Amino acid sequence: MSDIKARLAAAAGAARRNASAIVLEALVNVALPFAVFTLASPRIGQVDALLASSVPPMAWSVAEFARRRRIDAVSMLVLTGIAFSLLAFFGGGGFKALQLREKLVTGLIGLVFLGSVAIGRPLIYVLAKATISRTSAVKAAAFASLKDDRPFRGAILVMTLVWGFGLVADCAASIVLTYLLTPAQLLIVGPVLGYGVIGLMTAWTIWYARRRIGPAIVAAEAALTEGGQA
Repeated sequence: MSDIKARLAAAAGAARRNASAIVLEALVNVALPFAVFTLASPRIGQVDALLASSVPPMAWSVAEFARRRRIDAVSMLVLTGIAFSLLAFFGGGGFKALQLREKLVTGLIGLVFLGSVAIGRPLIYVLAKATISRTSAVKAAAFASLKDDRPFRGAILVMTLVWGFGLVADCAASIVLTYLLTPAQLLIVGPVLGYGVIGLMTAWTIWYARRRIGPAIVAAEAALTEGGQA
């Protein structure tokens, strides 16, 4: 019980610390595109208004990438998503065609996750290794040393499959909503659905990784440290 309370307290603390960043993300990726579309569509039409509403979130993504000034697997994944989104928007067609092509980007990234499992190189392993490498060389070495450990590989496989199927499901749900909602409604519901799915999968991944591979990484790091001291 105390462990659950400690986890909830830690989650609440993290939410408070990141509150301003969350509000800013919501403003740039939900409120601002909706406002641009609502104001622009009576003047320039829905298609051009949709293109205009995509500028704030894309500009935000590029600015965040430039601010961090690093190229790694995560950054490349983000940039790939931006590139495919641009191709989707500038490919022509009506409002629904533009929305469908944009949503297919999410599905395509999900298929990349699933394809990485099919070829025996789960993408979660690549992304996690790139992230850990930025924090500690010892932790990165400990992480890499577990690549042939069966429970470790199984956990990485499960996480990659969850992300792959989750993104594909998000894509499928978004396509259905494209035909059920009005353009203005879709600009609100679509990002909320997308961020909700990403948020849930991220929270689950952190919990699952700490439970299934966290102790193994700690043990491997300790072994490497002791070996270096010896």
